[in-house]
Amino acid sequence: MDPFLSLLHSFSSSLTKEELSAMKFLCWNKIRKRKLESVQSGGDLFTILLEQHDITRENVSFLEELLRDIKREDLLSKLKQFVDEGEVKAPEDQPDPHEKTMEVICDNVGRDWRMLIRKLDLSDVKIDRIVADNPRDLREQLFQCLREWQRWRGRDAKVAELITALRGCSMNLVADRVEQ
Repeated sequence: MDPFLSLLHSFSSSLTKEELSAMKFLCWNKIRKRKLESVQSGGDLFTILLEQHDITRENVSFLEELLRDIKREDLLSKLKQFVDEGEVKAPEDQPDPHEKTMEVICDNVGRDWRMLIRKLDLSDVKIDRIVADNPRDLREQLFQCLREWQRWRGRDAKVAELITALRGCSMNLVADRVEQ
């Protein structure tokens, strides 16, 4: 499998709707309006940019600009690592240190999950969007909010911060389970 395409795929799956929308807007002068309207994912956008040779394995400057403009420094550093080393392990190959923690939290928090998410400073607008996307599934709402927090914080998303927020919400039993 092509490592560059794997990298673009991982970027695509980590983009929020707002970030994709911002990237589409920034490509307005490079991609015709009809084509741009058909873009539904980062993969669609990257495919068009690859076809038009706006991004290539050898020239990623436009992609760097896009990532910088949408303030995704985490993706920008992965791209720079790819350019420097020729390859970055796909996220599927690397264990996510938060995955187990998020599962423990989702299994143990319950109805007071919004208090926890607000303690992590996720905006009510984002919370409401996630709730609307996952009606009648509290566990998935919490999981997606934690994912959104993780994307928002990037490298600053630490398990210690989750534990502090849990303790701040008097969810000490869950915090103890996360620490284990």
